[in-house]
Amino acid sequence: MDYAVKDLSLASQGQQKIDWVARWMKVLNCMAERFEPDGIFKGKRIALCIHLEAKTAYLATVIKHLGAEVWITSSNPLSTKDDVCAALAKNGIHVFAKHGASQSEYHEFIHHIVSAKPHTVVDDGGDICEFLHSNPEYASNLKGICEETTSGVKRLKELAAANRLRYPAVAINEARSKYLFDNRYGTGQSTWTAITALTNIAVCGKTVVIVGYGWVGRGLAIRAAGLGANVIVTEIDPWKGLEAKMDGFRVMPIMDAAPLGDFFITATGEEKVIRPEHIQLMKDGAFLSNAGHFDFEIDIPGLRKMARSVTTVRNEVEECLLLNEHRLYLLSQGGIINIAGGLGHPVEILDLSFALQLSCLHYVLGSNLTPGFYYVPTEIDEMVVRERLNIDGSAIDVDIRPKINL
Repeated sequence: MDYAVKDLSLASQGQQKIDWVARWMKVLNCMAERFEPDGIFKGKRIALCIHLEAKTAYLATVIKHLGAEVWITSSNPLSTKDDVCAALAKNGIHVFAKHGASQSEYHEFIHHIVSAKPHTVVDDGGDICEFLHSNPEYASNLKGICEETTSGVKRLKELAAANRLRYPAVAINEARSKYLFDNRYGTGQSTWTAITALTNIAVCGKTVVIVGYGWVGRGLAIRAAGLGANVIVTEIDPWKGLEAKMDGFRVMPIMDAAPLGDFFITATGEEKVIRPEHIQLMKDGAFLSNAGHFDFEIDIPGLRKMARSVTTVRNEVEECLLLNEHRLYLLSQGGIINIAGGLGHPVEILDLSFALQLSCLHYVLGSNLTPGFYYVPTEIDEMVVRERLNIDGSAIDVDIRPKINL
């Protein structure tokens, strides 16, 4: 089987979306031109488990253009765009994904793409990495893993700390050209674009509760304030809590914030940070959404158990009528809201991230790394962001300070 998609007839529709983003992903295109002459990608097998929409599809297309054979699945069935999957299948990429796939289908799709015994892997959340640790026979050709997101890097660090990381793993998410732009500006804009499109409710004048003040939380809070909202931040990290306070936001425990919020957005990477004891305090008409990679930040089973009824009232909007007669609105089933309920990051933002991703794939394929946790080399990180400045027609000063060797 070369592919498994929902409807191949959607390919032209998906191709139109891929062609549109290709026009704006200028840094990625520059990196591809830079890497093509050395032929490092030719004949290699590369597996990707990543949110499968137009921009990620274009990354897969670029990798194929460089001579690699590409297998791809989605890191989240709720974010999968079926028309884009169909277009990839038509383009000769081994794609195994469909929107709303069951857990068993999702694991079957992962099995399909690792069966290629890839030379490198692009992971987004750590599920491929986990599979290869449990099934090392599929990693016989593996030169390394490139991990895209915060949740996946957290899992890699846990494996490394326990001396259980069997493969070289590059933490893409820890690069400045990733988290400063993708996590902050990308998630910040695309999350609010999705929420306002799904609800058609004004943000100005409302109280927004951001759960977690990492780079994603920062972006969400800044954009909410820009839309005219009153912003509350909840945190368990005292440094981040103080930072949020000094950024001009109210900071308080989530139990205190629960009765005040009109919009709640989780951004922690942790499980069940919004639980029934918080939910029962929320006002009638509050909206619940999650900006984290996994759909476990809100206790969805607990919410459904508390509800007298759950009704789909708009696309990706469920009304949960509680025993106290309050109606809470769950967006995109608690899945990652900006992709499950929207179009994902703006194109130019993911252009940076995927240029970095392509550069790190090139680095892994061209190196002989030993098993372990790796940060993105500074020269790669800097190369990508300098290319973006150049494309934008922006210039910065040259550092003429003498280098000091300590």
